[in-house]
Amino acid sequence: MTTSLTFTSGPGPAGTVVVKAVGEIDMSNSDALAAALDDIPGRLVLDLTEVEYLDSAGLSVLFGHADRIELVTTSLLEPVVAISGLAEMTTVRIVEDSSEHGRRP
Repeated sequence: MTTSLTFTSGPGPAGTVVVKAVGEIDMSNSDALAAALDDIPGRLVLDLTEVEYLDSAGLSVLFGHADRIELVTTSLLEPVVAISGLAEMTTVRIVEDSSEHGRRP
């Protein structure tokens, strides 16, 4: 069974493309993430602020594109990105959580 994951893309700053992922990234759909990134030439921004789960299969895809992506994520995925070493290979911007699970009372 494939986990729900959708992508949208649009223009970003300085001529880059912003790809926004929504859902969960795991072994069942990491190929879709790879295809979405492969379809866009050059540098891009990958917005993970609405990704609730990222496993090693998804990280593997991100490592393969680390030389040309900038990640935008929330504190939910920050430990995964940091512990994996991905934060040392690419630019990672942490933004304030916008989802219900990330809001503080």
